[in-house]
Amino acid sequence: MPSKREEEYLETMYILQKNKGVIRVKDIAKMMRVKPPTVVEALKKLRDKGFVKYEEHEHILLTEKGLEVAKKTYSKHQLLTEFFINILGIPPEIAERDACQFEHYVSEVTVHRIREFISYIQQECPYALKQFLKKVREKDQAVAK
Repeated sequence: MPSKREEEYLETMYILQKNKGVIRVKDIAKMMRVKPPTVVEALKKLRDKGFVKYEEHEHILLTEKGLEVAKKTYSKHQLLTEFFINILGIPPEIAERDACQFEHYVSEVTVHRIREFISYIQQECPYALKQFLKKVREKDQAVAK
């Protein structure tokens, strides 16, 4: 079982792989706002646990095990961000930051239930959802003034 920080590394590598096609130490460091030697140490630990294939000055690859954790973490992140923004009306920058924290602690049962709730509320109660979001956005704007 990877730690929260290890999940963050795996998710970052998955995003880099998706967006750039390659995972490099300097890109991980930049995205995670850490120094390259910190990334190298993390990669060694992840390699020892079987999450990545890594040799210094070589390409970094997620193993099947690492990819599974990365995809699951990324999926939770996307779902929670969508829930916070589209259902609760949380501003995107706050939703993104909160999702990044929640994704490491929320169970699969809760993720499944949130997914069901989003679908239900969007299909069965779209008017109520629009009214709620309008009300919270008006309140947010009043507070910001």
